[in-house]
Amino acid sequence: MSESIISADVIEKSNAARKADLDRDYASLGQRLDRRGIAIDAIRDKVEKFAVAIPSWGVGTGGTRFARFPGAGEPRDIFDKIEDCAVISQLTQATPTVSLHIPWDKADPNRLKQAASRFGLGFDAMNSNTFSDAGDQERSYKFGSLSHADAGTRRQAVEHNLECIEIGKTLGSKALTVWIGDGSNFPGQVNFAKAFERYLDAMREIYAGLPDDWRLFTEHKMYEPAFYSTVVQDWGTNYIIAKELGDKAFCLVDLGHHAPNVNIEMIVSRLIQFRKLGGFHFNDSKYGDDDLDAGSIDPYRLFLVFNELVDAELASAEGFNPAHMLDQSHNVTDPIESLMLSAVEVQRAYAQALLVDRKALEGFQEANDALMATQTLKAAYRTDVEPILAMARLRTGGAVDPVAAYREAGYRAKVAAERPAVAGGGGGIV
Repeated sequence: MSESIISADVIEKSNAARKADLDRDYASLGQRLDRRGIAIDAIRDKVEKFAVAIPSWGVGTGGTRFARFPGAGEPRDIFDKIEDCAVISQLTQATPTVSLHIPWDKADPNRLKQAASRFGLGFDAMNSNTFSDAGDQERSYKFGSLSHADAGTRRQAVEHNLECIEIGKTLGSKALTVWIGDGSNFPGQVNFAKAFERYLDAMREIYAGLPDDWRLFTEHKMYEPAFYSTVVQDWGTNYIIAKELGDKAFCLVDLGHHAPNVNIEMIVSRLIQFRKLGGFHFNDSKYGDDDLDAGSIDPYRLFLVFNELVDAELASAEGFNPAHMLDQSHNVTDPIESLMLSAVEVQRAYAQALLVDRKALEGFQEANDALMATQTLKAAYRTDVEPILAMARLRTGGAVDPVAAYREAGYRAKVAAERPAVAGGGGGIV
């Protein structure tokens, strides 16, 4: 039996104070959904099975290019991070896996596996880092990694990714996510074609090192840290990469990696249609890749993404098996609270998308009735599914109100007393 961080008594007391209201709200929503031909328990059962991975780096306090303001009780190492992730999993019952970032989280893989198993946690995709320099590496990635003009630097980056695969094999991971910061800051700085060909050659070596039951996720981003061009700048380039590499290569969609007003849900549809959607990094943004809490700026867009995902799920689309992970930077909030709420928001979008009357929607689409088609989507989006989400948590041992239970438990004050304060700083991306 796995251990728990938050006392069961705290959760039971918190839930007891809210259960009567939840029962009434759930029954009321069930009656309204029944009039629409929807069984509320069936939606709840699907929500109970839906999960999203927590990034190890997400439980720390982020920053900007200007400064970083540390938070109380920040994790000191990967083992503290695992404990924080266990709290999120315990209270939400929606985040059973952790995604590691190497070399940030490098430690004895067997010890990592043992630490996670204490809390019933598993490991999601491995994430390599060739976008910043580690203290012990021989060559710098200042001017690129997998696409670098220097063959030795490319070799170093390839070997790092192969090492991530080996670590992941011990941990029970089944995927490698590769995001690079390679690009240029000035016109003429690089030859676009040569840089991309070098990248593809390096990725072919990494792909060859994948176990048969693994997947490779490549991630596109239009800018940052390179501001004139990036080697993998958009979903079209990402799709080319996946097609070039082979059947185990897929495209990862980070919601914050696109220009404002880009139709991300249509990108999702295209990648599903051609069997190259690998999964998501969920967050939100206002101007660029702000890594804000999922659903904090544009929850309707999140719903529209899930409308495409649910459509594919219900149609049993070929090869459809997306991996879901949060990828956020928390500068002014408690990271645990933000990640809990973000996991709930992703579940919320999934539940809302399950409520779409797909037969009616298809009819309106075929009849070119734009108004009623969009109103059909809005009818699902406007439905308050909070009672479904809370009931799913209650039934699986989580908290009806995760943030309230977390605060009542006093976890942040407890770890703040145990973990030394971390100094703030500035002068670069932190």
